[in-house]
Amino acid sequence: MNTANVEMDRDVSDQVVAFKQGLAPRRDALKRAFGEVRDHIARAAERIQADQAAGRPVIPEVDYADIASGTVGDDARAAIRATGCAIVRGVYPEATANGWFAELCDYIDTNRYEEREVEKRSLDKYFSALKAGRPQVFNLYWSKPQVNARQGESLAATRSFLDRLWKYEGAFDPDLQVTYADRVRRRQPGDTTLGLSPHMDAGTVERWIDPGYQQVYSHVFGGDWRAYDPFDGTHRLETREIPSPAVASVFRTWQGWTALTRQGPSDGTLQLVPVAEGISYVLLRALQEDVAPDDLCGAAPGRALGVSAKWHPEMIDCLVSIPEVRPGDTVWWHTDVCHAVADEHNGKDYASVVYIGSAPDCPKNRAYLPRQKEAFLAGRSAPDFAAMDFEVDFTGRATEADLTELGRRQMGF
Repeated sequence: MNTANVEMDRDVSDQVVAFKQGLAPRRDALKRAFGEVRDHIARAAERIQADQAAGRPVIPEVDYADIASGTVGDDARAAIRATGCAIVRGVYPEATANGWFAELCDYIDTNRYEEREVEKRSLDKYFSALKAGRPQVFNLYWSKPQVNARQGESLAATRSFLDRLWKYEGAFDPDLQVTYADRVRRRQPGDTTLGLSPHMDAGTVERWIDPGYQQVYSHVFGGDWRAYDPFDGTHRLETREIPSPAVASVFRTWQGWTALTRQGPSDGTLQLVPVAEGISYVLLRALQEDVAPDDLCGAAPGRALGVSAKWHPEMIDCLVSIPEVRPGDTVWWHTDVCHAVADEHNGKDYASVVYIGSAPDCPKNRAYLPRQKEAFLAGRSAPDFAAMDFEVDFTGRATEADLTELGRRQMGF
């Protein structure tokens, strides 16, 4: 570890200690609040397990046709807000998604990605612990299928619907997203290298020590976790994350992906904890007396926020695999929702997705666009990710001419 990292870790530890000391007068209230939210999560786990055993859906599902026609019911909206996640079916036609997958595979093969990836793998810190013989997550951002999927009118309508479930007034525009270019997954059958343990993205220690996040979670840190609204965007733009390839520097209301292939629970794909207020449990757990003054249940700067059986057993009991999705379906989860990736792909075909979340139009997100636009034009990696820059000389890369009018607006042209 270099000197700068040592100094950062020491500074973070000092801030953690100071934050906990500042909460000392509320120790009893925080202990009581954690007991309440722990019981709440335990009851949620019982319901989830019972629903699964009975074959009832655990993750809300919506048809895109109902979004397009404005006929999604109040019960469905309430279920999405309660769970913090959703599957939206049929955002793109299956034939379109199948065509994108074939084109993506051709792009990978034509440009000899796998040969080049071996040489640069050490640069990707987020997935550096994965010892895959072949890549499963591809550091590609500007293939035509990815660009076209991001700028689809149906995807824009889906994100607008989901963003309107937030309290957005004065924070962001729910009817326009900015492009946040992310990567693509093509997990091969039998792969055992891509499993990711339960975690939350969008910062780790920041959630306790950053002044912006302290405002977001002020009710939780005040001991009144029931007053906390995960969908209140009021202070979300004031958060400041520690720069890292594992942390997005934009504000995302939803993380998400668009399926390019069929995939289900046994195909090494996404698992979710469908409890929107689960973050309150994680935040309060780290403030209990059995956790060291300079510790936050193992949270470390620059990494995803881990959720473990040691510290968060009730949360782990809530973890479920998503149901089968078809090409063109999309999956969404709130950025404070715990998620994981199954250890093994036991299916017979590739399980492929394009990672596309929702980053609504707001000052924080617009500030990201100039750097991303430069990267797009040059074929470099997106600014938030490891500078592997594979696509600089790739044949068939998307260019400005491939952007629709909506795509140009989303990219900041």
